[in-house]
Amino acid sequence: MAPDPAPSHSFLRPNAGRIRRTAAAALAGLTAVALLSACGYGSKAADSGSAAPAGAAGVKLSSPTVKIGYFANLTHGTALVGLQEGTFQKELGATQIKTQVFNAGPAEIEALNAGSIDIGWIGPSPAINGYTKSDGKSLKIIGGSASGGVKLVVNPEKISSLDDLRGKRIATPQLGNTQDVALLNYLAGRGYKVDAASGAGDVSVVRTDNKVTPDAYRQGSVDGAWVPEPTASKLVTLGAKVLLDEKDVWPDKKFVITNLIVSQKFLKEHPDVVEAVLRGSVNTNAFIKANPDKAKADANEAIRKEAGNALEPAVLDPAWSDIDFLDDPLAGTLQAEADHAVTAGLLKKPDLNGIYDLTLLNKVLAAKGQAPVTDAGLGAK
Repeated sequence: MAPDPAPSHSFLRPNAGRIRRTAAAALAGLTAVALLSACGYGSKAADSGSAAPAGAAGVKLSSPTVKIGYFANLTHGTALVGLQEGTFQKELGATQIKTQVFNAGPAEIEALNAGSIDIGWIGPSPAINGYTKSDGKSLKIIGGSASGGVKLVVNPEKISSLDDLRGKRIATPQLGNTQDVALLNYLAGRGYKVDAASGAGDVSVVRTDNKVTPDAYRQGSVDGAWVPEPTASKLVTLGAKVLLDEKDVWPDKKFVITNLIVSQKFLKEHPDVVEAVLRGSVNTNAFIKANPDKAKADANEAIRKEAGNALEPAVLDPAWSDIDFLDDPLAGTLQAEADHAVTAGLLKKPDLNGIYDLTLLNKVLAAKGQAPVTDAGLGAK
């Protein structure tokens, strides 16, 4: 699993009622920090379906295969459901899908750079990191996928309000990751002083892998956690209480948690294949909205196949309901998250101009009579 995204939004400081969230833990300038998602490095490759005889329009596309990467995680539900339902294969026709499942954003970016995958679902932090480290040459964000699904959950016997955080130990998935910097900024906005590198201060920020956090909470090693789903809901089953849902401190209650990216080389050589994947993504998100229970079951079955264990209903149900699946990449929030990382001192000011290419997505949306989405001024370089 991994922790693993609209119009531009202004973003207020937390002491004005808004959190300076920082998914931009992309950390282009952060040294000595490997940007993991929740469960560490590693991936597994598999063929996700045999070649179909014809596409939805009966047109043979320019590439015989497309290699797709994603995480076996609920915030990558578009990929999980679309592959499970065969929606992507329907749009791709005779173009065969090959999948690779990752446990961490950096590994997926490495695979994209090496040509091991062509398209991938990924969080905002590694997307920013991959783009800036390549001087804007490696990837493009071509669509959105998910928003939300992050909470601050705490031990109610030790913490009853946001004013009780002083002296407490709060877990995040990793130094500099999306949730880590979000917490750092939130604490700073409430007047708490914390050293970003060590996590020491008025509140102790404890970097703990998501798969370890439930045991750490059970043993009393941490008093709470700022974590993505389904870790947050897992902690709730252990007696934790939700103190803050991150979506409540963002304008319009939306912020990017998962994007759809493509290698620039593949986009240039096979735009028809990329467009087909985007049609599959848009259709899948529509399916998720129209059939939430079936989509949830699809996602859980995909997780069972890839991770070995399905999520129990007490974890799956609240986690799934807290994630919004959408086509809009929420570009304004990506820039805000990058700015928050800079404010936290964990990222040098990145140049994100050109990180988006929403041309094909807006073409797909227009064909369906839907309004275009914006790149917040980050589509040209």
